[in-house]
Amino acid sequence: MTAPTIYDVAASAGVSISTVSLCLNHPSRVADATRDRILAVADSMGYVPKADAVSRARKAVGRIGVIAPFTSYASFGRRLNGILAELAANSFEVVVYDHESAVVSPLLATLPLTQRVDGLIVMSIPVGDDVRDRLQEQSIPTVMLDATQEGFDTVRTDDFAGGRLAGQHLLGRGHSRIGFLGEGWITPHAHQSQCEQRLAGLSAAMAEAGFMLDEDLVRFTSHDLDDARAAALALLDSPDRPTAVFAHDDLLAAATLQAAHELNLALPTDLAVVGFDDSDVARALGLTTVCQPFEGSGQLAAKALLDRMANPTLPTRTTVLDLTLVHRATS
Repeated sequence: MTAPTIYDVAASAGVSISTVSLCLNHPSRVADATRDRILAVADSMGYVPKADAVSRARKAVGRIGVIAPFTSYASFGRRLNGILAELAANSFEVVVYDHESAVVSPLLATLPLTQRVDGLIVMSIPVGDDVRDRLQEQSIPTVMLDATQEGFDTVRTDDFAGGRLAGQHLLGRGHSRIGFLGEGWITPHAHQSQCEQRLAGLSAAMAEAGFMLDEDLVRFTSHDLDDARAAALALLDSPDRPTAVFAHDDLLAAATLQAAHELNLALPTDLAVVGFDDSDVARALGLTTVCQPFEGSGQLAAKALLDRMANPTLPTRTTVLDLTLVHRATS
């Protein structure tokens, strides 16, 4: 039996071959209904794009796909290092797919996966029920890393616990007027974001201590240093400013430190700042931050995927990573 071609997919889907090509290479430029129809046909036929078929024929190794917003967040490179370390002793080729930041793009919904990857690790990307069904229908072993979806193995950070940890630290340092600088979502989303979970953890810590989080001290911005600095300035340049700020991650915390410097606020006497991640930026700036095990999380996700590929009937498992707070000069 000959392998299906792009012409077969186009004919069955009732579109031109150029539309099929556009769907596979630039999915956002194809109407949702048309894209879904083409992908359904491609999946049912087991269609593999020619370049991938040639590559697969030349290599006697399997492939593991890793999808994450790599170009938007440096921390995902550290997670990838953990994955590569765990897979170093195995004959798997790792294929990396970049994904937009903080939005649900059609990438996972349109990526040709049949006969392209033997397993998949999805990092911090909301996975809807339609994508879940697609992965399960194609029997592609999948592990969620810092993302959750029923039916898949999961390795995740407890962002609520991390926010609570940051709040408890600031409360213990005598602060009760605590602000929050978070990364805002660009589009509506079905799953609670990391940012929302960290904010909820902060709010819970304050409530446990008998304080209420002032919503006027909660600001959202994009994951951009200049935008975050402007948001931090707006938060801090007020007579009713917070005495402490918990930022969604270390980049937003660095922007808060920059704004504090411009306003001549001394740290930590005038303002305390806590970030999240314990990145190189945090260590360079002496930033107090919540530390999460990036490389370790990647290793655990890769191990979980190898276990799943070896035994698809295993019960699904969830691993929750421990977090610690690293106290430095900013608090």
